[in-house]
Amino acid sequence: MDKQQYTFPDNFMWGGIASAYQIEGAWDEDGKGESIWDHYVRLPDRIQNGDTGNTACNHYHLMPDDVRLMKDIGLKSYSFTISWPRILPEGIGKVNQKGLAFYDKLVDHLLEAEILPKATLYHWDFPAPLQEKGGWPNRDSIEWYGEYASVIFSKLADRVELWATHNEPWVAAFLGYGAGIHAPGINDATQAYQAAHHLLLAHAKAVEVYRSGNHGGEIGLILNLNHLIPGSDRDEDQAATQRVYDETHSLFLDPIFLGKYPEEFFRWLGPNQPHIEAGDLKKLTGTSDYLGINHYNSDKVYFDQFGGWLKARLEPYSAPGWGLTQMGWGINPAGLKAEVMNIVDNYGHPKLMLTENGCAAVDIPDKDGFVNDLERIRFLRAHMLALHETIEKGANVQGYYVWSILDNFEWERGYSKKFGLIRVDFETLKRIPKQSAYWYKNVIKNNAVTV
Repeated sequence: MDKQQYTFPDNFMWGGIASAYQIEGAWDEDGKGESIWDHYVRLPDRIQNGDTGNTACNHYHLMPDDVRLMKDIGLKSYSFTISWPRILPEGIGKVNQKGLAFYDKLVDHLLEAEILPKATLYHWDFPAPLQEKGGWPNRDSIEWYGEYASVIFSKLADRVELWATHNEPWVAAFLGYGAGIHAPGINDATQAYQAAHHLLLAHAKAVEVYRSGNHGGEIGLILNLNHLIPGSDRDEDQAATQRVYDETHSLFLDPIFLGKYPEEFFRWLGPNQPHIEAGDLKKLTGTSDYLGINHYNSDKVYFDQFGGWLKARLEPYSAPGWGLTQMGWGINPAGLKAEVMNIVDNYGHPKLMLTENGCAAVDIPDKDGFVNDLERIRFLRAHMLALHETIEKGANVQGYYVWSILDNFEWERGYSKKFGLIRVDFETLKRIPKQSAYWYKNVIKNNAVTV
């Protein structure tokens, strides 16, 4: 049977991504301050196997080698995040020049390798000294973040043309301050919603700082948008699905694109809804040059009287012929198509990037440490094809980034889950590209997915 090739638009941005705390290590070196994750991993029973990000992949010291591996794969772009406390050890005030120099060198190495640097300001490693002052629920966090953003733009915006403010603010707010299963480990609905509002205002502040500098690049926001399917036609399941959608989608999309918060959802929240000052929503409107979508899975949603403040229960949904990922997440490539088209249909057809997509698989290395990860390749191929469908339907999708370029520290799951295109032996820190890395190299080379 002849194979079919699905070609992507010219100049499509094929990338890979990682985040600072998950790969850098060097948690207390060269003047770096402590983050809420540096504190959280020391607490008992918070992280699987007692793992920490103290060393992680040691990317801080092995960065040039990692960039060479990215070049070997043929990445067009690498999306990295910057550690706020590595730059400002106290969160504000004195700048740590050694920390800034690391990212300066990273950008130079990427440009020398002809890889476009894409920088994200915040991926959850909030400075511990500022958490002691209340963290994201404190409205002062908006100005703290603006100061940090200004330092970064002054150093890197002459060479970095693609920026994001926050990665997955829902996770920072609702797993960190709501469920308490991420740093800083607070279990308080009111703090979670207030944090979400301040995260959005901090995003807008950073965008204001960036645009006032006339840097000429693009800056956006990255949201985790998993697909939600009502468990049945029952009114209760439909309403529960809408509440989960409003918390994970509307709470962030509506202010940015429509200049409002979802009113019915706020009525549901009652005393848990955030305090919003006059003019806040006006500050948020139109603050994303593009929207980054992180997409991994689909869930069915059921009404559940005992399902937290949303009265909802989520169950992983997989399309026929698919199982679950190693994370226990449902696999449903059509869910990615649905999420992209939802944005296109409801939010003014913005410029989009798929900024994270990938899967944790049961990687079994051979005697040489090589992993033939056909399960991951199948996942990636199916999602790339779903994305291709959205482009054919008119979605303005500019790029696709695989999570992750390296096996890394997966937050509360420690090193037990592997997402990387490149295997990391965490005893020796040796890097070995997996079969998926070679497969992705061909995708990039051909600008096409072959089936």
